[in-house]
Amino acid sequence: MSPGAALAARRRGSGAALPARFFARDTEFVARELLGCILECRSADGGVASGRIVETEAYLGEHDAACHAAAGYTARTAPLYGAPGTAYVYFVYGMHWCVNAVTRRRGLPSAVLIRALEPVRGIELMRGRRRHPRRDRDLTNGPAKVCEALGIDARYNGVSLQRGALVIRAGARVPDGQVLVTPRIGIRKAADWPLRFLVADNAWVSRTPAHSRG
Repeated sequence: MSPGAALAARRRGSGAALPARFFARDTEFVARELLGCILECRSADGGVASGRIVETEAYLGEHDAACHAAAGYTARTAPLYGAPGTAYVYFVYGMHWCVNAVTRRRGLPSAVLIRALEPVRGIELMRGRRRHPRRDRDLTNGPAKVCEALGIDARYNGVSLQRGALVIRAGARVPDGQVLVTPRIGIRKAADWPLRFLVADNAWVSRTPAHSRG
């Protein structure tokens, strides 16, 4: 299959927005099932950019020391306590945005971090936003890169992922045999919890530290 045909097939594989009930389940299950789904952002500065989700991490709530909800209910964490299927977008290191999908039911703060995408639509838009990285695989192979490439920032914090400018759509399910599970990366607390899910051998996943490789 040619690259163009493969891209067209992936586009046809994206469907309706995932309903709130998809997210109203255990966070680990949602993190795994989001693999293969399509994250799409429609922005005012140039159109639509989207990608196939190929890497996620689950953050489980107030008992999870790596989850922002460990600090309790604050102005920053308020979206985590909201309805399932809500976007939680936060600023990190004073320079990057990260996007999460809120899970479980209202009042149980947990979410799935979208760590990496395989671009599907709007790749030229992504290249411009990312200042033309040397390789296309570097467009979206990390959570901050995802937000920069798709134009996701504070404007999308707390919005529904079922409608509007930021949506997660159904896609082709990734078979279990193609899914790897590792400890979460880029954190210090609860770093050994196996809550990172990724598509095996996909070029767009973020780099796995040597100590996390199974």
